[in-house]
Amino acid sequence: MTELHNPVIRGFAPDPSMIRVGDWYYVATSSFEWFPTIPIHRSRDLAHWEYAGHVRGAAPGDSLAGVPDSGGVWAPSLSWDGERFWMVYAIVRSVGTPYFDLDVWITTATDVDGAWATPRRVASHGFDPALFHHQGRLWLVNMQTDHRPGGRRFDGIVLTELDRDSLAPVGDTRLLLQHDQLIEGPKLLERDGWFYLLLAEGGTGTAHGVRVARSRTLTGPYELDHLPLLTSRDDPSQPLQKAGHGELLTTPRGDWLLSHLAARPVKTEYGPHCTLGRETAIQQVVWDADEWPRLRQGGWHPAVDIHIDDTDDTDVSEASRPQRVPPSAVEAPTEELSWPWSTLRGHADPSWADTTSRPGWIRLRGRHGPESLWEQSMLAQRLTEHHAEVEVTLQAQPHTFTQAAGLILWYNTVSYLTLDLTWAEPDGEPQHGQQWQGGGRTVLSLLEHDADGARQVAVRDVEPGALLTLGATIDAAAARFWILQDGQRHPIGPELDFSHLSDDYGSHLRFTGAFAGIHARDLVDRTFTADFTGWRLTCEE
Repeated sequence: MTELHNPVIRGFAPDPSMIRVGDWYYVATSSFEWFPTIPIHRSRDLAHWEYAGHVRGAAPGDSLAGVPDSGGVWAPSLSWDGERFWMVYAIVRSVGTPYFDLDVWITTATDVDGAWATPRRVASHGFDPALFHHQGRLWLVNMQTDHRPGGRRFDGIVLTELDRDSLAPVGDTRLLLQHDQLIEGPKLLERDGWFYLLLAEGGTGTAHGVRVARSRTLTGPYELDHLPLLTSRDDPSQPLQKAGHGELLTTPRGDWLLSHLAARPVKTEYGPHCTLGRETAIQQVVWDADEWPRLRQGGWHPAVDIHIDDTDDTDVSEASRPQRVPPSAVEAPTEELSWPWSTLRGHADPSWADTTSRPGWIRLRGRHGPESLWEQSMLAQRLTEHHAEVEVTLQAQPHTFTQAAGLILWYNTVSYLTLDLTWAEPDGEPQHGQQWQGGGRTVLSLLEHDADGARQVAVRDVEPGALLTLGATIDAAAARFWILQDGQRHPIGPELDFSHLSDDYGSHLRFTGAFAGIHARDLVDRTFTADFTGWRLTCEE
């Protein structure tokens, strides 16, 4: 008996594409503007997942500089043709406009944690592409968009055959299905003479769901099931909301599973907000008498706890299973900045993230500010639970208000909270630029940034050059920052609204999740550096 507790991959792991190859299950998830691009996890038992690598080189030039918040790599689809892993994905460079300005790319690898081939651009009708391997032929299934005035941004599902070697289109693109509801995220499979088309329906918010269509021929016409396979749109009390974007797969015994995304909202005065983003979950599936897939527990609401009998015929001992790393054990690496660290729009580069100059420390060199879409010096880790605590020790000597470094709680360039070591004018002097040589104060500045702009909510003088241990405690929709002195925590500023760091805050589309991290900026000459050690991030359900 294997017991799953959903979400199985927790904190910002959306749009899961899950497959089984031999004894291993693999899942690829969206990375958007974050690096590493397209993280991949694996498991032998579906309950215990480990990071297995990522698609290095997914972004041309290894850069997503300039892409907007929640742009970048959308909805990768992972597949296996019996010899190689295939990954197809879209890079979206415009969000919230009729033109997504996207490109669809395909790459392959013999091992998910090995080298991926240089991606090749293919027919780019829309985002959420997937590949269907059938009788030695390769098919690209996708949604299409209509950017014209009066057009539908989600205008149906299309199918294009690709040459397996050149990836060039073979023949014409075919329209498979149009629907009066928003549909995206198509996945194709064949079972017992039927071709099944899984669709993400209703958008990726609270109206999200999975709908299934089928046809006796690959190219259609496709008939829609009259019931959803999965959704929580009709019941806001369900613990897993936004359930949708599904993919079907089988266990070694031939039992059927559905991987999907879901979110765990917290209650706020503005309504439910999902600070952790969308996460990866699994359901069991059976087939009814009419050969439609249904959730094993009945209905269409996602279950939190799943019990699977003998999922794998192989002998998977407890010692051989990948072990879920408890959050308290996640420490900063001292030699290599790798997972679970993430960076914005590019890889961690030794030119700005140095782990060798001061052993046991990470030295960040300041670059752009926190609202930049180009070159931020930030290292961050996903928050995986609604209750979390982060702590880090910092040493730096800023000499101007254009230099700062510290602890950051981050969603995007609109929503973030920072406790930064920086420079300020002498006490009592107004802000009017750098007027003093060697004057001023070294301070901790607590900043809150949301859709209304930035506000400094607290300032605290500190000794120049001192070692400072900074921290933050997150309790659902609230965050509080503090400094550790003489073994005691001293609050800095008031309790802040953490719910702004969520998918649901504001009027713009948001698709990622909340992070905790460290950052540095130097807006003038990039000579300022800050050293960090003792990173600790703990998350508790």
